[in-house]
Amino acid sequence: MLGPTALRRLLSCRKGASLMEFALLAPAVMMGLAGVIDFMMVGFVTSLMEGGLQDASRLGRTGFVPVAISREQAILDRIAANTIGLVDIDQVSVTYTIYPGFDSIGKPEPFDDASPFNGVYDVGEVYTDVNGNGMWDSDMGVAGLGGPGDVVLYRVNYQWKLLTPIVGKFFGADGKVPIDVSIAVRNEPFGAPPPPIAGG
Repeated sequence: MLGPTALRRLLSCRKGASLMEFALLAPAVMMGLAGVIDFMMVGFVTSLMEGGLQDASRLGRTGFVPVAISREQAILDRIAANTIGLVDIDQVSVTYTIYPGFDSIGKPEPFDDASPFNGVYDVGEVYTDVNGNGMWDSDMGVAGLGGPGDVVLYRVNYQWKLLTPIVGKFFGADGKVPIDVSIAVRNEPFGAPPPPIAGG
């Protein structure tokens, strides 16, 4: 049993205090650092995908059809090349939607609001079938890469798996964060005859 003097000496001893403080703080510091790295990676991959989508849309709007592969595959290949192997291209979802103009993107088909005049489309109200599918749509776009002069919205979605499982429990769903990037472009007048030369 310790005497009063030994007990006082033990309680006043500071040896190993730094080690104990480090042991208590280290897990929180490491988790914070892992979270910072994870979110820096999300930003980096998002930036790479945006660059890849811009590059892919430049190819798509020219109407270029490569030999032996589809336009869609050529666009995916561009995105894969720009993401430098960080993205599993087989898990990437790419959609292409054609719109009449830039101001139509994501907009519903126009309709004549009738009684009860609630501002939303009700069955039976007269509407303009912009996409020609025989029904009213809350988004007037139609799937496809479009033809000459069409406005096309390119959208890429990818579920980025966070690198650290501990951080993944607090953010995203099942440790994944959705990365969603999009760009709208107008297709070039590909396939059209060249304009006449003035004075020719």
